[in-house]
Amino acid sequence: MKLNSGHLTFCTNIYAGENWMAHFDVLKSSFPILKAQLSPDAPMGIGLRLSNLASIELLQENHLEIFIQWLAKEGGYVFTMNGFPYGGFHHTRVKDQVHAPDWTTVERVEYTLRLAEILSQLLPDDTDGGISTSPLSYKPWFNDAEAKESATASATANIIKVAEGLHQLYSQSGKVIHLDIEPEPDGFLESGPEFIDWYENVLLPAANDEKLIKNHVCLCYDVCHFAIGYEPHTAIINELQQKGIKIGKIQISAALKAELPVSVAERSEVLGQLGRFDEPVYLHQVIARKNDGSLIRYPDLKEALAEGENPSVAEWRAHFHVPIFVEDMGLIKSTQSDITAVLNLQKHNPFTNHLEVETYTWEVLPTALKVPLNDSIIRELAWVKNLL
Repeated sequence: MKLNSGHLTFCTNIYAGENWMAHFDVLKSSFPILKAQLSPDAPMGIGLRLSNLASIELLQENHLEIFIQWLAKEGGYVFTMNGFPYGGFHHTRVKDQVHAPDWTTVERVEYTLRLAEILSQLLPDDTDGGISTSPLSYKPWFNDAEAKESATASATANIIKVAEGLHQLYSQSGKVIHLDIEPEPDGFLESGPEFIDWYENVLLPAANDEKLIKNHVCLCYDVCHFAIGYEPHTAIINELQQKGIKIGKIQISAALKAELPVSVAERSEVLGQLGRFDEPVYLHQVIARKNDGSLIRYPDLKEALAEGENPSVAEWRAHFHVPIFVEDMGLIKSTQSDITAVLNLQKHNPFTNHLEVETYTWEVLPTALKVPLNDSIIRELAWVKNLL
């Protein structure tokens, strides 16, 4: 949907199909229902997630042409893609493998350039395109500073290679496509300050053309990820704008939030509620805020739960994308207020054209939070549209 604040859509990583035909089948069955409810009289955008396999298959035979014809018939268009998860994202243990292959590999480069080729053929003429991607690599995979520094240099060189490829696509097609790097807890770039430091002190010095980089390498502002780190949204967004670093996309998502009572009995009850979200598919990093304001980082919910009785901890925020229209879940809450804060900034001073709701955990949510998938997507997008 085209709003005054930008193009609003949902990310199709919500769907389980990993090969192209399975993914397309789900789109064909669901998208007409969504559009009829949300945008019956105007075109509606799609945030397309393709696995590596699906991206290869879509370029074979006449699959892409069939998809383009279907989009025209149904009044759909693609303006943003999710290129973070490379392989299977449902019905398998994902965890830290969501970062694999990382940006040190040729596989990640080839996959991303393939997505850009597809997007250049799907993108409307009057719209820029974006591809969100991983924050270079995953910190726990590297044991020492030298290994991490070497991996950062290699990943940065590959990011530059892709930026040059995106510029070449622009020269050929006139389509502006940007790579939107998505900070995440325990990623090489896990916060606004880390991203800005890398961009200014590693990426730009390694590149030959600052303008090319700033046109084609942007930040993906995942609200859930920034909320987990207790980051000051206004300050970060203002700093990015002052430095001329673009935000390519807002991923509209909510994390878990819980205050941990001093009372042992009450704390135990809160921890019991949080334990319902400890599931084996996705990473659920936790950042705990202590009474003195300092932070403790846990790689997953299981490790945090093991130290849940720590009396010096006042609050947890956990990486679990919960429905954005739900703030109060009883003893635990969501970071919905962070979404409201970021979208209010976007509403009054737009800093990106791309708005994508990204709640992909419906299959692993506790039963009490599950509702039919189409109903959930409609409710989430309607909530954002009303807010904007």
